[in-house]
Amino acid sequence: MDTRLLELLVCPICKGPLDYQRPPMAERAELICNADRLAFPVRDGMPIMLESEARQLDDNASAVGAK
Repeated sequence: MDTRLLELLVCPICKGPLDYQRPPMAERAELICNADRLAFPVRDGMPIMLESEARQLDDNASAVGAK
């Protein structure tokens, strides 16, 4: 994903910052909102910034620090 795009993207719910996780550090490419505990999928290099497409993060999952 383009780094310029990453600088512009924010969480569509809280407008907070997002962390980009991608393989091999993570199972799949996602944009993580730590405030809302949501993971927005990235499919074919395109972020899907819809709340209905986001998955809820587990309480045990640690998304902090992964970019």
